[in-house]
Amino acid sequence: MEIRHLRYFAAVAETCHFGQAAAQLHVAQPALSYAIRQLESELDVSLFTRSTRRVALTVAGEYLYGEAQRILAGVDNAVHGVRRIAAGRSGLVRVGLTGTAAFSHLPTIARAVKRELPGVALHIEADMLTPAQCDALRGGTIDLGLLRPPAVGNDIDVRTFEEETLALVVAADHRLAVEPVVSIADLRNEPFVMYGSRESAVNDAVLRSCRQAGFVPQREHEAPGTAVLLALVTAGLGVAVVPSSVRSLPLQGMVIRDLADAGTIELALARRAEDDNPVVDAVVSVLDATFAASSLAQTATADDSFTAGGLL
Repeated sequence: MEIRHLRYFAAVAETCHFGQAAAQLHVAQPALSYAIRQLESELDVSLFTRSTRRVALTVAGEYLYGEAQRILAGVDNAVHGVRRIAAGRSGLVRVGLTGTAAFSHLPTIARAVKRELPGVALHIEADMLTPAQCDALRGGTIDLGLLRPPAVGNDIDVRTFEEETLALVVAADHRLAVEPVVSIADLRNEPFVMYGSRESAVNDAVLRSCRQAGFVPQREHEAPGTAVLLALVTAGLGVAVVPSSVRSLPLQGMVIRDLADAGTIELALARRAEDDNPVVDAVVSVLDATFAASSLAQTATADDSFTAGGLL
């Protein structure tokens, strides 16, 4: 039984008129009549009662009409779904994010994808350090990553979209909590809480900043992720220097201070090289536009602030 035959049958069943059905299907009436006879012959049943005055469904025809509507709707939905996936308009994209990016950027990402690609679902893996994201990208367990360059290993494409300053996180009762701005040199004798991964891009940025200030940080405690790191700091076990996007993560008992002479760290969007998934392509395009618009808005805000300051 061909799908074409079912469509022909459904058209005749709906109109109970071969001429109207033929016009609706844009086929010649003799060809339509022949196709229905073929279908009846294949099924070995009569689907219509025919007379010179009317065409009507038989009991078998009424049953087949109900089934044909269900089958044809399923076929149409499948075709529509396949085309949406091929166009990048439908599907699942798995995204990994570093600890702070999950709080500072995930809401923006989720809103943009929902607005521009409502048929695309996001599966989020949060608090993943860069090495773990790179392994997950290569292993195929995530499709996109928001990570801190450089990427670890090969076969990963990275595009940087933001550069953040580093900030200091201390417990609320720490001596530096009352200082509005702190220097890296002020941390010379402080115990540090750092990420446990030796390949952490944040750790590398902190080490560079401390060495430029003439000392090596005292690594007192290590944390597997941002949530644990901040909890240890809040408990008073040490200080931490992290990307300034940590400000989007208020935690009771934690104080965040600017670092006057700290370095910067990049945030980038990463994906598997040579990945030809159209849904991933569509999400990347949306995020590119979203991040570009956000960057322009931040630049405009900075320019306005500068102008206002100049006028004052």
